[in-house]
Amino acid sequence: MYPNIDDIDRAILRLLQQNASLSADEISERVNLSRNACWRRIKQMEASGIIAGKVALLDADKVGCPLTAIVLIRSSAHDPIWVKDFQIALNSFPEVVGAYRMTGELDYVLRVRIADVSAYDAFYKRLTARISVSDISASFVMEDIKDTTALPL
Repeated sequence: MYPNIDDIDRAILRLLQQNASLSADEISERVNLSRNACWRRIKQMEASGIIAGKVALLDADKVGCPLTAIVLIRSSAHDPIWVKDFQIALNSFPEVVGAYRMTGELDYVLRVRIADVSAYDAFYKRLTARISVSDISASFVMEDIKDTTALPL
């Protein structure tokens, strides 16, 4: 575990991962700490970067991107210029919600949120027009069994 946080910090972080809109009063009651002490701990964790930000989690179906594609990429180029161009390209596609450089046979795995297979095809064409890859394939998620942003504490 991270050495600079104690059990109370972990309890606060668990609550915030479930609902970041909880007030310091609500959190302090649940972790048995005074409001001011709780607020100070939260501010310290924000300042240290343990709490990296607070966001609203959206329902993908209700905002028009219900389909998740897992995109597998093999690259024939690994030079710094290609890598930089690849990163710039990925950052320009809002559909890409996760991008990971991998060990093993694959070079990159992307998590892409789109409306449907037709939208994936359009994404694929735009991506491959911007960067060259030796192989690209995708699988579509049939069912979200577990999808969380919460980290184990």
